[in-house]
Parts: sequence; structure tokens; C-alpha cells
Amino acid sequence: MELTLNNGVTMPALGLGVFQSAPEQTTAAVEAALAAGYRHIDTAAAYGNEREVGEGIRRSRLDRAEVFIETKVWVSDYGYDEALHAWDKATGKLGVDYLDLLILHQPAPDRFEKTIAAYKALEALLADGRVRAIGVSNFMPHHLEQLLGSTDVVPAVNQVELHPYFTQPAVQGADAEHGILTQAWSPIGGITFYPGWGGQERRNVMEDPAIAAIARTHGKSPAQVMLRWHLQQGRSAIPKSTNPARIAENFDVFGFELSAAELAAIDALDTGNRSGPDPDEAREERFAMVISEA
Repeated sequence: MELTLNNGVTMPALGLGVFQSAPEQTTAAVEAALAAGYRHIDTAAAYGNEREVGEGIRRSRLDRAEVFIETKVWVSDYGYDEALHAWDKATGKLGVDYLDLLILHQPAPDRFEKTIAAYKALEALLADGRVRAIGVSNFMPHHLEQLLGSTDVVPAVNQVELHPYFTQPAVQGADAEHGILTQAWSPIGGITFYPGWGGQERRNVMEDPAIAAIARTHGKSPAQVMLRWHLQQGRSAIPKSTNPARIAENFDVFGFELSAAELAAIDALDTGNRSGPDPDEAREERFAMVISEA
């Protein structure tokens, strides 16, 4: 299943995410995903595993053009020249000469002038063909308005935390208004306990009884039901796993369909509480993390 971005580029709706995948596990996970049928891999400079993603793609023996590669510029590389160099670092580690989708990892509102400058660098990379599409991640509606007021190219994608317990209707609405595709990270609520964020009171969406009941009806797992929910509502989803059986299971979501009532039941689970960091909160120590050259 493919989605068409606002510049006409097509992107596989379902991708493999590699957030928190240890470098030594990432190559095998990417290789397993591509063998299972995935053709979209999402990584980021901040994950520290772009090189291993590239190795997994090479081991698959697929042509470069068959794999949609998405990565992200980290905040410490914001600024115009810095973001151009971030492209150099990312492509060098991945072992490719272009990227399918390059996005800014955080809005970083405490230094938004550098965010704008970095996005203008992405626009330049798009114009000269070094990336096929550009976008953002974790941008709330007010961040999008600020960005759109200072730049020329509407982001193709906004990747945000989105799962049944946190559906972000305002973000989805703003994205739709501007023709931006909403892409879900933590699409099955797997990142219930985000590192350094939140407490132990969080509930695991994988164990929700309403989702379990829908899963039993279809003979599917709760994860498969949640991924189907995303796809039927027009979103991209990037589930993360390093387990080959789970990677394959997460891709097996095209042979069944949820009813309107089932979709509504999942929508009704929204708590309005995020599991990851608040994009409006400055995280100076984390933002200062240096992305290595090699």
C-alpha cells in the first residue's frame, strides 16, 4: 500500500522504525523487514544506527530505488550550513547518494530561527535532487504555522507520536488542512515508557481490552489491529521491532478490514496524554548531542 505525498512522490504506507534498536541488532532487523516485504525504513541521525540501516539494505540485495529511506536531522545540526552537512553525514553512513525523505526531528521552539534555517537547507536539498521529499517531526499546529509563514515548501510529512491512547486530533487536522501526511511513531503504543519521560502510571495500549476484543474478532494480534487502524485512516505508520517474527506479523495487515464501528471504538480510547516528550519543552542537554561524522 502506497501513499502519495503532496509533491507527487509515493511512499510505502508501512515502514520499519529503528528507534532504540541497538546498532548490533539493526542490520539484521532491516534485512528481516525487507525480506518480509517492507520497502520503507525510518531512521534518524540521533538513533546512532544509520550505518547499520545502510548495511541491512545492502545485504537485502534490493536495488536502491526499491527501498524508501527516511531519516532525520538532529537539533544540534540545525542552521542552514549545518543541515546541509547533516545530509552529508546521513548519506555517508547510509551509503547512498540521495534520500527519499529527510525531516527535522524536533521543532526546538527555544531556537526556532535555527529550525527555520535548517528547513531552508532541506528546501535547497529538495531543489537539487539530493532528497525526494522533506518534512518535519513532532511539530504541533502552532509550530507548523510558524514554519509555513517563513518557508516556501509545505512539508510532505509530519511524524508524531500517535497511537490509540494519544490520537492528536488537532495535529491531524492541521496536517490535513495543509496537505501534510501524518506519520505515526509509536503507532502501536510500544513506547509506553519513553526514556527519561513520564512515570509508571502509564497503561499499555497493547493490553487494552477493547483492542483485544477486535483482534479476536479478526483472528489478528492487537498490534495488527492498531496498524490496520492507522492505514485505514490514511496515515503512515512505522512500527519498531528487532524480532523477525514480530516484524513479519506487523507487515501482515493487508488481508482484513476494520468496520467503521471498530475504527470508532479505537478512536474513543484516546486519553489526550502523550508518552513521549512535549515538543514545546526545551531539552538543552539532549538537543546538544553531537552527531558524529562517521
